[in-house]
Amino acid sequence: MKLSILAGAATIALAAAATVPAHADGGGKLIAIITASLNNPFFVQVATAADAEAKKLGYTTLVLSNDDDAAKQDQEIDNVIARKAVALILDNAGSDASIAAVEKAKKAGIPAFLVDREINKTGVAVAQIVSNNYQGATLGAQEFVKVLGEKGRYVEIVGREADVNAGVRSKGYHDVLDQYPDLKIVDRQSANWIQTEAYSKMESILQAHPDLEGVIAGNDTMALGASAALQAAGKTKVYVVGLDGSNDARDAVLAGKMQATVLQPIAQIATMAVDEADQFLRTGATGKPEKQLVDCALITKDNAAKLNNFVLSK
Repeated sequence: MKLSILAGAATIALAAAATVPAHADGGGKLIAIITASLNNPFFVQVATAADAEAKKLGYTTLVLSNDDDAAKQDQEIDNVIARKAVALILDNAGSDASIAAVEKAKKAGIPAFLVDREINKTGVAVAQIVSNNYQGATLGAQEFVKVLGEKGRYVEIVGREADVNAGVRSKGYHDVLDQYPDLKIVDRQSANWIQTEAYSKMESILQAHPDLEGVIAGNDTMALGASAALQAAGKTKVYVVGLDGSNDARDAVLAGKMQATVLQPIAQIATMAVDEADQFLRTGATGKPEKQLVDCALITKDNAAKLNNFVLSK
């Protein structure tokens, strides 16, 4: 993680009471933003985009991180309630474990707008806005098939097994990859979305499968960890595909250390969540269904230079 990213995240986290623009409509009311981590550029962008849009609309913000810990998240919801927030933007800490926390916010009169990850219950959050993970995974898998020439030995590195997104992405991958009999999966391991864990898992996998030809990972941080382990082992001809669309993955694609990633338009999603919260607070409705999917985009060397901070320019 670059120090500039961490410094920016720390600045956001401390910005609990920003100056409200004179032209804005939010009246200085507080919107709470809870993201999964401020040590991962994807989740930093959730906070950054939501924070900026809320301030633009005249709200003050409280930005927190649950660190993917449901118990910590529960404590933060108590804090949000005590601070009398008018809305909650939440990248939650587990599809089942977070239901009670969202219910608690609702009971306290705080409408929740979920981004990036769903919970396994409807009618509790006002909105659940997520990337079309299945569609994005099929895009990545199709490119993986292409770069491998429809054959080869590969491994899959998956995210947290308790995370709905991990399962959806894996299914999207396999609905494509399993159609090719000459593509052989030789190992499948979870690295819990973590780069360092993916690095160590990749080191172990290489010992068992030195003739590996491809790695497909459930997110960019794991893909980058796997790529670093491959580079360290001199395995520069192993093809790697990830999913998220981070700047670090973009740079790895441009450098030939990854073959592709898939952009989750998380900046757009976070902005949508704040806009819908504002609409709900002003009118009592968003005008949208609770569950909303936003399509992903394939990133290869052909268009990677147009990607920055999870936004693909035209």
